Amino acid sequence: MLKKTSALIVLMTGLLSSSAVIGEEYRGDIVVVETIHHQSQIVLGGTVVPAKQVTIAAQLPGRVEFIAGEEGDSFADKTILIALDDDELLAKRRSALAQMANAEAALRNAGVQFNRELVSPQSRNSMSGMGIPGMFDQMFTNNFSNMMGMTDSSATRGADLYSRGIGIEQARSTHLQAASQLEQVDAKLRDAVGSAPFEGVIVEKMVEVGDTVQPGQALLKFADTESLQIQIEVPARLMPGISQDEILQAKLDVRDTPVKAKVAQVFPMADPIRHTVTVKLDLPLNAPAAPGMYAEVRVKDFSTAPQLIPVIPESAIVQRGSLPAVYVLNMQGNKEMRAIRKGQKLPDGRVMVLSGLRGGERLFNNPRPAAVAQSK
Repeated sequence: MLKKTSALIVLMTGLLSSSAVIGEEYRGDIVVVETIHHQSQIVLGGTVVPAKQVTIAAQLPGRVEFIAGEEGDSFADKTILIALDDDELLAKRRSALAQMANAEAALRNAGVQFNRELVSPQSRNSMSGMGIPGMFDQMFTNNFSNMMGMTDSSATRGADLYSRGIGIEQARSTHLQAASQLEQVDAKLRDAVGSAPFEGVIVEKMVEVGDTVQPGQALLKFADTESLQIQIEVPARLMPGISQDEILQAKLDVRDTPVKAKVAQVFPMADPIRHTVTVKLDLPLNAPAAPGMYAEVRVKDFSTAPQLIPVIPESAIVQRGSLPAVYVLNMQGNKEMRAIRKGQKLPDGRVMVLSGLRGGERLFNNPRPAAVAQSK
């Protein structure tokens, strides 16, 4: 019986000493919990996307002959990324060039014939012989025929000039037709290659060298991964909380990195099925993100009334395992450890408390062990 009593006394003494340690473990400056009017916010999940991205597709049928690189390779603006076999097109171009040369020769010949008709009309020489008979025809026979109404030299000459002029127009039209065919072939040759429209990276490759493709088939995706955005789908009721160029709080999936994102684009129409509006936000340069990553954005919910939210200095929070906690000075003047649920961090260093505290309560700021406090 004596042994049990002694053991009980030792146990109670240990509990009392332990309670005293807990009661005096932390000391610090006393601060009063303040409250602020806060508009409730909704966290929306989104995806990191490139600010500029294009899908290069085949414009004509053919076989893939060249691909510049693999996913992740960077290229400068106007670099050829992919090319199709163009042997058939080159043969057509040579044929078009030959037609072009023939048309140019025909146009020059038509011009020469017109000039000859101006200088030496065929109508004047058609009735002329050689030597003195020819001179007689020019001086008497032709003039007499015109006077008698048997012929009209001026009308014949005008018809010959008109005919030569028509020859020039026809030759010019043939030349233009040949030039058009050459332009068509050159356009197809340009379509046979896909070039980088800006400096960027290949993010996805859909074909390999040797594949046969058809018009409209996607070949590869090319994007500028230096300038990134977050794309979110915002319910229509939350759209009053978003405006152009507004700065919103976001969080990246990489180590829960907080960032500030600027509203860059608000789509003018809502999705008729999901009733959401697509919004894109610019990420800061060198943000630790990559296309396809998950991100979260906080959007104000103006469909609810503002609430009074307690705010405390971040220095008043201590970690107890995985739970944040504070030391409160209760109404009896005793220290009380209380777990809290943290909310958004404010720019002035204070933290909103979603649960665990009320406005007007007193707590210890910068809590520290009592032994340390006494030594100071």
